[in-house]
This record gives sequence, structure tokens and C-alpha cells, in this order.
Amino acid sequence: MTTAHVVDLDLSGRTALVTGAGSGIGLACAERLAAAGAAVVAVDRDRESVERVASAIGGRAVVADLADPDVFAELPGAVDVLVNNAGLQVVAPVHEFPDDRFAQLQAVLVTAPFRLIKRVLPHMYERGWGRIVNISSVHGLLASPFKSAYVSAKHALEGLSKVTALEGAGYGVTSNCICPAFVRTPLVDKQIADQAAIHGIPESEVIEKIMLDRAAIKKLIEPAEVAELLAYLLTPPAALITGASVTIDGGWTAH
Repeated sequence: MTTAHVVDLDLSGRTALVTGAGSGIGLACAERLAAAGAAVVAVDRDRESVERVASAIGGRAVVADLADPDVFAELPGAVDVLVNNAGLQVVAPVHEFPDDRFAQLQAVLVTAPFRLIKRVLPHMYERGWGRIVNISSVHGLLASPFKSAYVSAKHALEGLSKVTALEGAGYGVTSNCICPAFVRTPLVDKQIADQAAIHGIPESEVIEKIMLDRAAIKKLIEPAEVAELLAYLLTPPAALITGASVTIDGGWTAH
């Protein structure tokens, strides 16, 4: 789904790097940044999807599995806008959670953003301007059962973002988190069968009874809506928004 752009944003002459850009929120963010004039580096571990995205927006594709510590040397450091979006999900009780999958989620959702932030900050500091937006989650602010790895990682990402905001404030760099509830993405689609099995309900009831249970507005978020919030955080009027966790959750966290 695409929406009319409502935020006036000009990123001409800026370079933006988006992780997990092959689909879902990352794809929408890459498209939105390119529409604003940025030169977009699209990063994803799926070669076919990320090359298709880069071709469509006139950007550069980088195929990389962010769980691999050796890939970061291949990613550019001269970046003005960094969107840490890549993610994955595993749903299981704590006492049954696979150790290797727990570690994998921390690597992709926490260590990779840390490495990328560390890599791009010198360029941002030198230029006196930079925008880091971490795609967190309502699960960076509160918890749900069966998501110990994801909730732990998103809470850590929130802390990393706040420290980056404090350190970057004197250099014209802001760092914020966007905290969506469930977004209509392949990542969410893949959870439906697991959630149905854990809760003992049909897959057809998962979205209403599990995913939207705590939201006041019973609607999945569209990726383009997240991308437009990202766009606002990059505008001059948002220059004093830093260290923030901006929710887009249909009222979930209002409880």
C-alpha cells in the first residue's frame, strides 16, 4: 500500500542506509527516502528482493546477513541517515527458547545497530548533521509472553538509541526510536501459525484475538505509515526530537 506523502522532506545530497530493505517497513522506508531525494543504500540478506528494491528506487543494493560480524566492513560509513530496521522473530516459551535463536536475535536487533551506529557517527559528527532512526516496537516499551528474545532486544535497542542521542546532541545528530504495534509485513505473517499453536486457536483468529487484543484501534499498521513518521523525524521541525520513543500503536501503550 502506498499513500500520498504528507511530510515536506528534501534529502537531496544526503545518503541513507536502510537495513532489512527488501520488504515490509524497510522497503517502505527505502522508497520514502528515495522519493525525498536521498541516495539510498538498501541492505538485506535476500539478494533477489534487495536488488529489486534498489533497482526500482535508483539506489544501491548490499547483500548482507547482519548476524555475521564480518559484513560490517562492507557497509558504507559516509551515511547521513541510518535506519536500523532489519529484524526477525521467534515465538516460544522462555524455558523452551533455543539458545542459538536467542543469540541470533540479539545479534541482528542489538549488535548490528550498535556496529552500524558506531560506523556512521564519525561522518555525521564531521558534517555536523545526522539522523539515526531505530525501528523498535511497542515491545521495546512493554512485554508480551513467548517473545523473550525479541522483547529483550528491543528494550536494549531503546537504551542504545538514548545513549546515542545524548552523545550526538552536540554534533547535530539525533537518535530516535519508532515503536510500532503490529505492521502488515511478512514478519508478522510468519508469526500467525506459531501464535495459533501456542495459544490453541485457529490461525484465522490470531490477528484479532492476539495481535490486536490490546490496541484501541483494531487495525494493522501499514508500512507506508511508519515510513511517513520516519520522514517527519528527518525534517527541520523535528530537530529537537531526540532520545525519544515515538509510538504508532493504535493506543496499545495507552493502557
